[in-house]
Amino acid sequence: MSTDLTCPKCRKPMEKIRFQDIEVDRCTWCRGIWFDLLEHIRLKNRPDAETIDVGADSERAQLIRKELNEVGDIDCPRCHVRMVKLVDARQSHIWYEKCQTCSGVFLDAGEFKDLKSETMGDMIKDLFTRKRS
Repeated sequence: MSTDLTCPKCRKPMEKIRFQDIEVDRCTWCRGIWFDLLEHIRLKNRPDAETIDVGADSERAQLIRKELNEVGDIDCPRCHVRMVKLVDARQSHIWYEKCQTCSGVFLDAGEFKDLKSETMGDMIKDLFTRKRS
């Protein structure tokens, strides 16, 4: 597989980030994260893995995330085919994209951290989240 990926949302270069034995790709600009097959599931169950998601904490990052969250027609950075727009089954305010060919997943900045922790606040967010189109 290619080592140099381009972010499917903002088209900027991605960098390799390692957490224990798993390597993911994170955008150098918007901080979205690309997970190869099942990496997001494996990392979701590991303590402190949310540290790879550095993009949700600043005001700038929150504005970028909101803007890029609306970008849904994107191509897989590996296969270059159109990705499917999905909503997390447990937290419907988390919108993400998945490749039907390689099963890779792209999460916007902050979404992996949010995915790892389910809180009462998430239930409230879900009530006010519009349906994804």
